[in-house]
Amino acid sequence: MSNPSQTSPSSEPTLRRRFLAAGTGLVAGSLMESSSLMTAAPGGRILGANDRIRIGIIGCGDRGIHAHMEGIHKFVQETNFEIIAVCDPWRLAREEANAKVREWFGRDARQFVSYRDLLALPEVDAVMIASCDHQHTTHLEAAARAGKHIYIEKPMAREMDALVKAYDAVKAARVVVQVGTQIRSLPEIVGCRELFKSGAFGKVSRIEECRNTERPYWYQYLKPVQEKDVEWKEFLHGARWRPFHPDLYSGWYGYYDFSKGPIPGYGSHYIDLVHYITGAKFPSSCVCLGGTFTWNDEHRFTSPDCIQATWVYPEGFLVSSSNNLGNGFGNTRKLFGDQGVLDFGNWSAPTYHAKGAPNRQKGPIRGDNEVKPVPNPDHFLNWLQCLRTGKEPHAPIEAGFQHAVAVIMAMTSYETGRRTVYDPVRRKIRTA
Repeated sequence: MSNPSQTSPSSEPTLRRRFLAAGTGLVAGSLMESSSLMTAAPGGRILGANDRIRIGIIGCGDRGIHAHMEGIHKFVQETNFEIIAVCDPWRLAREEANAKVREWFGRDARQFVSYRDLLALPEVDAVMIASCDHQHTTHLEAAARAGKHIYIEKPMAREMDALVKAYDAVKAARVVVQVGTQIRSLPEIVGCRELFKSGAFGKVSRIEECRNTERPYWYQYLKPVQEKDVEWKEFLHGARWRPFHPDLYSGWYGYYDFSKGPIPGYGSHYIDLVHYITGAKFPSSCVCLGGTFTWNDEHRFTSPDCIQATWVYPEGFLVSSSNNLGNGFGNTRKLFGDQGVLDFGNWSAPTYHAKGAPNRQKGPIRGDNEVKPVPNPDHFLNWLQCLRTGKEPHAPIEAGFQHAVAVIMAMTSYETGRRTVYDPVRRKIRTA
């Protein structure tokens, strides 16, 4: 990444546009740099049974509003929280998020361009991070150093050094972190895990996913964003300087510098499920190949539209994640053992059978079966509950670290054309 101090000659001064706090004026000390946020006491504010949890939203796009905000709102009576602050580089996104706050809570939220100013609010107990993928790790580390409890979207990181720093900051702060790999909270997926633990599938050799679409998902986000409404430098977040373009801002998933494509996007969910179901933690090696083969058009997207990553795990099985965003046929998600097969292609209705298993007669599986769900709290509800109990949530920081390592291994292999190897003791990825 290039020097974050690089800016466009025509950019408005950041300080004039950053401070948009509603109603009560500017936040005291909001000119502080992010390093000054490190003074918060570890563990964040202690939340009593009757205390209202005060939440800030970092990133007010589709995920921030329609997943995070709407996802937690249905539990507002049960868990007693309020959203008091929102931040996003795009004015229209901030205003849309604030409109939800006004509708739900009868007052305006504090509005900010920069995450730094939101984290400087002492009254914020917890934050939900739904910023762009290239911003996740910085926002996670800063929130931990500010002593805020955190809900962080996946992929949790795209670079190994930044991942280690953020992870260590979270562990030092002792804040509650829920990673946004919410599929592991589905009762059906918990059922898959329990079934696997029973040994029903025998010795696993391969776990595979093909998640395909007719068109890359980033096209659906394209919007006619106007430069005057965006704090462009805040969005770039240290990435190589380039002029503002509405495609770059709204369709950032399609540009490699900002998302690295479907393995971090789709694959982080999948690899997290592999870890959750099997109990595996880190791959030992990975190879990854792909490219942009179908969608070469006027948008000049650079994220690969066809890509496949293959990991080998020390537990003795191979894991494959394949995405073809140029043809939607052939979707599958299966775990193959010598006594049976788990088909979790439909996350909400997984099944299992013994077809093709060489030791099927020795195993317990007969016929076609539906996985029995195991009751489990909603992923958002679980996080809110853990803010009061201090218990470990469904997807703790360790789970995020594990899926991030696998994703970074894959994309390092894709970038270098070489096999990658992970050293869990030194927390280093190298090419072989």
